[in-house]
Amino acid sequence: MVIRLSQEHKLHILFGIFITAIISANILGTKIIQLWFVTASVGIFMYPVTFLITDIVEEVFGKEKVKGFVCAGFVSVILAMLYVIVSVNLPPAPRYPHNEAFLKVFNPSIRIMLASMTAFILSQFHDIWAFNFWKEKTSGRFLWLRNNASTVISQLIDTTIFMFIAFYMAIPKYTVDFIITLIIPYYILKVIVALFDTPFCYLGVRWLGKK
Repeated sequence: MVIRLSQEHKLHILFGIFITAIISANILGTKIIQLWFVTASVGIFMYPVTFLITDIVEEVFGKEKVKGFVCAGFVSVILAMLYVIVSVNLPPAPRYPHNEAFLKVFNPSIRIMLASMTAFILSQFHDIWAFNFWKEKTSGRFLWLRNNASTVISQLIDTTIFMFIAFYMAIPKYTVDFIITLIIPYYILKVIVALFDTPFCYLGVRWLGKK
């Protein structure tokens, strides 16, 4: 049996993936991993997914539709973070032995939360604007160009804003120069991950565009 999905159903699927990627990146992003020459958060695999989905949706439905995605994602992150704050502050049951471990993993830094939400909303709205800008300049041609041109700059905005708000002078050595040394390799890795999504952008547009 072949299941045929309408455009509306496909849009709902992409919206679900978009929200999942945002919340996963924020809640699980406290884990730091070593990838080749750079130390990075596991969120580095999820944030490019959000830019990929907004590019696919904007290509098919236009910028107004994708603005709804971004606003809903922003609200979802705020609600998720508020729920995390409430959860870590509720008293544990006497029979629950893992509260200290739970607090170490999920006890959020207000500063990092603020950095994450600010970087998300500004970089996503820049991505929407840039994608539309290049689409108009190229008369709707060269999807690969606007997909990459919008994402590469948006990732730089996201990384720079997050790093400075989250870490600037958090300890004395986190000066402007030091934070820049953190931004450069982290951003390069983000760009490498993002560049690999171009074929998926074409496939996503073709899939979503079918009525």
